[in-house]
Amino acid sequence: MEIVITNNPLVREKFSVKDDILLEFHDTDYLSILKTARDKIHLGHSLLTHPLSGSIKPGETPYKTLIISAERGKLDEKALFIIEESIQACQKFAVKNVLQNDENNSLNKKVLKDYQLIDYDLVFTD
Repeated sequence: MEIVITNNPLVREKFSVKDDILLEFHDTDYLSILKTARDKIHLGHSLLTHPLSGSIKPGETPYKTLIISAERGKLDEKALFIIEESIQACQKFAVKNVLQNDENNSLNKKVLKDYQLIDYDLVFTD
């Protein structure tokens, strides 16, 4: 069993009924998803997907989905290093919550749906 941590409504829609996936949906920004995963890694979960997958910079998309192990063991130092480096990269790119800070309303519903699909496709194959 795996834990899916996401802020992507499309992921929530597709996986809310799957028995083999524990879904954690958080109505928050990209950086907070990384921090949530980091906190779980400190508890002994392992990182199963890379936090910076794809070629979209963290400040360019509002959505992030990560998969971690449901089982807990000893601290996975490699996973902790990866998530901490990813958090630093996000902070370097001055990640903002593009969902809330879009002053010009340029992120219309179609664009947001596209970002949701990109995030989904980077993690899952149907």
